[in-house]
Amino acid sequence: MDACIQAYIQWVSQNPILSAFVQFAILGPAGEIVAASIIVRRPALPCSSLQMLGKVFAWAILGVVIKYGFVGMKGFVKALLDNQMLPAWFSVADTASQAFLGRIGFAFAVSVFTNVLFGPQMMLFHRLEDNLILGTKSYAGIEKAFRTLIWFWIPAHTVTFCLPAPFQIGLAALWGLVLGVILGLSKK
Repeated sequence: MDACIQAYIQWVSQNPILSAFVQFAILGPAGEIVAASIIVRRPALPCSSLQMLGKVFAWAILGVVIKYGFVGMKGFVKALLDNQMLPAWFSVADTASQAFLGRIGFAFAVSVFTNVLFGPQMMLFHRLEDNLILGTKSYAGIEKAFRTLIWFWIPAHTVTFCLPAPFQIGLAALWGLVLGVILGLSKK
């Protein structure tokens, strides 16, 4: 198992964009399929097979966008800390307890800024992708999607940003699948 984890870390570290593309291409559509299957209580696709293929590509593109967003937002938070525009407890300090609290504080700050400044545009972009694939012009339910930024994505990404960088995009893609299950169960 340790060799698998090391291989994963090496692949993600050497191929940050490709790995984001692949992980989201797999886990994003899986979340949609699981949600659709929960709603109808049997294995199901949320759309036609051809549209599902389009969704695989759309999720893959979204993974790349999210990878760039994560890196950019971490740099944004570091710049705010460097310019003393955030409280010091958001940065990692010298002692072990301060380092632990700083890691959580930094992760929380990155998560909040990611989901408040980047999240809405990313969700609108994803909805545009879906509309193009499905041949619709619907933005119904986007308000509910925006609310998930607060109740789901900020806590989820706080956990995500506490992890070492090679695991962050994979967990973000997995969170998408988890949210698909939660939303599928809520529609059941």
